[in-house]
Amino acid sequence: MTNKDILEIAMKQSAIDANCKIDDFKGKDSVIIESIKNSNARRYLELPIACNLISYGQNIVASIQMEYKDIVEKYISKYQVEHCFETPNMHVLNNEFEKYGMQVCFMAEYFLPDINELSVQNCKYELKVLEQKDFVDLYLPQWSNALSKSRKNLDVLGVGAYKDNQLVGLAACSADCETMWQIGVDVLPNVRQQGIASALTSRLAIEILAKGKVPFYCCAWSNIKSVRNAIKSGFRPAWVEMTIKSKEFVDSING
Repeated sequence: MTNKDILEIAMKQSAIDANCKIDDFKGKDSVIIESIKNSNARRYLELPIACNLISYGQNIVASIQMEYKDIVEKYISKYQVEHCFETPNMHVLNNEFEKYGMQVCFMAEYFLPDINELSVQNCKYELKVLEQKDFVDLYLPQWSNALSKSRKNLDVLGVGAYKDNQLVGLAACSADCETMWQIGVDVLPNVRQQGIASALTSRLAIEILAKGKVPFYCCAWSNIKSVRNAIKSGFRPAWVEMTIKSKEFVDSING
């Protein structure tokens, strides 16, 4: 795959998720489209969704429930694309949705591999490729970024770092859709800052590509450690999303 191929695959999946066309992400004008259920969408998405703003940098595709069209249309037409995903402008959208018992919830940056930068990285510990059967006893708090206890069936491939036959780092991916697998990574605190995370992430990305799938990586833009790992591992920023959820859902996350 080339970088162009990888970006097209990602945009195609985003188009499925948002119920739009690939070209909608490439124009200068923002697009509002109705959110609908789709069995081919990323598995963790709960569709239809009240409002999800997606941008690959050129414009915004707003996938929404149409009763909120006036709110969203006014918002994305008033502010610059990048400002729609940050404060203080974000408060305008949040305030409007609060009237309907909803709030801004998820704000995430997504990364795709740069084929020209992706390579096998040195690691002082032994690396092993792991399959789904190897994850059975690994659904523990220390591996909660790499593995999803609630979606075990989607955890399909991983790479572990071993020190004296003990697992000290784990990158694993979930088959979130047909063409793209999402990477998560954990490293035990006592062995961090030794390049383990990037060695695991880059190696797993290479393994995913070898299977004909596109690896992707997601984190909050405020998570500097995770962003640095993405960059060091050979990934580059590709798109951003901001999602509205119910206040009850937001409160449940906040505890």
